[in-house]
Amino acid sequence: MALSSLMARASKYMTDNSPAILTGVAVAGTVATAYLTGRATVKAMEVIRAEEEEARESTGDDGYQLNGRRIAELCWQFYIPAAGSAVATIALIIAANRVGARRAAALAAAYAISEKAFDEYREKMVERLGTRKEQEARDEIAQARVTANPPPESLIWDETANSVLCCDLFTGRYFMSDMEALRRAENNVNYMVNNNYYASLSDFYDQVGLERTSMSDDFGWNADKLLELEFSTAMTPMGKPCITVNFRVMPIRGFARLR
Repeated sequence: MALSSLMARASKYMTDNSPAILTGVAVAGTVATAYLTGRATVKAMEVIRAEEEEARESTGDDGYQLNGRRIAELCWQFYIPAAGSAVATIALIIAANRVGARRAAALAAAYAISEKAFDEYREKMVERLGTRKEQEARDEIAQARVTANPPPESLIWDETANSVLCCDLFTGRYFMSDMEALRRAENNVNYMVNNNYYASLSDFYDQVGLERTSMSDDFGWNADKLLELEFSTAMTPMGKPCITVNFRVMPIRGFARLR
């Protein structure tokens, strides 16, 4: 393999993984700063001790101690490596944060663009096919997803009155609920939005009895985009009816930022 190709691959790898690389080097810099500070302190103590002993012998004052100014004059140079390491470490942390912030902003912009494109596509589908056929298409998609991702055998089937199997298509998780409870959850989340200006995906999961996910706190709805659920029906491979729950208005990142 040509050297130029290897260099190009190495450059791409470093660019793709720059936040992790910068963070790793910053961690090493923190350790190095602590080590250099400790070593400088040992040297400074030796110099201070020697200077004080010499002064006590020459003055006969057994309690003689150097003042802060003299200590700084004698020892400042020992801390130059530690200070340089600290400055470099801070610069690396700032750089890693900036790279991460730029990438997060780019992802948010890409998500917003894809969301807008999807909304436009769905509007055209309804316009061309009509509401009934668009619903049929969504039902077929929901059925395909339930078939591909059946409920786990460990799921407890709570077949109490009005309680049926439901599937959250956003995360592919199953739970027991009913249409009334789902609509109530939708209304409760929108009530939060109207009163608090926003609500998170975690708030919705709390309402329907699902556990929060690692990213549910980062997505949600605000006054510009209220929660709107859409439902389809499907059959599991075990022959159980299932209500699939999806978001007509998808949760967005940065939902809590107020204009």
